[in-house]
Amino acid sequence: MTNIRRDTEGHVAVLTLDRPAKLNALTPEMAADLRCQVTEVNADPEIRAVVLTGAGTRSFCVGSDIRELDSYDQPWDFRNRGDYGDSIRDLRKPVIAAVNGYALGGGLELAMACDIRLAAATATFAAPEIKLGWIGGSGQSALLAHNVGPTNAALMLLTGDPIDAAQALAWGLVSRVLPAEELLPAALELAGRVAVRAPIAAQTAKANLRAAYTMPLDQAIQYERDLQTVCFATQDAAEGRAAFAERREPRFQGR
Repeated sequence: MTNIRRDTEGHVAVLTLDRPAKLNALTPEMAADLRCQVTEVNADPEIRAVVLTGAGTRSFCVGSDIRELDSYDQPWDFRNRGDYGDSIRDLRKPVIAAVNGYALGGGLELAMACDIRLAAATATFAAPEIKLGWIGGSGQSALLAHNVGPTNAALMLLTGDPIDAAQALAWGLVSRVLPAEELLPAALELAGRVAVRAPIAAQTAKANLRAAYTMPLDQAIQYERDLQTVCFATQDAAEGRAAFAERREPRFQGR
């Protein structure tokens, strides 16, 4: 795989954007490789949670490599390019972003495609596309509005100016801010806690949360009840009840 590294620790896969000399800017080849990694992770029952981060100390991801954008023959080719935000959203396993530096443009979108975001104190977030004459295209506006509210989203989108990690935490864009050296260990510890939960329930909870963004309340509650019934019928749910009765830790198998 080109500049996308995957390491596995127990039931946790760590996907690292590995192009630090270019601040982990993504090329079309990297986007295609990320799609392959996601397909493999989804197919591997031993992987129950994912951490996404960037190589080096300066950058999580600064989005697409701008020098590559002129390689598209026409705007329609650009419109139909492989989108790395879509790839992360297609992960069925819970995903934690460990934002270790710049999360700019498509990098911000990539972080927002994750389920949980942790940030180093040195992290910076921005939607700078407007400064170059365009806007984001991987859910940037919708995801920012959901995460930081309409007025804060407008502030970021219309100025393109950055916010620091403390502001991101205050606005709810990230869940925790940590010293840089503590970021990846904290993300791995959190992913490990998720990975010991019932895998089907974890993936179902993720799907349910995403559906809750788009469904009317009554439909969302009914959908949740239906998914609860699916989980209740699994062997893991029976194991959970047995472990509770026997006062021991459950041993979930993803069945």
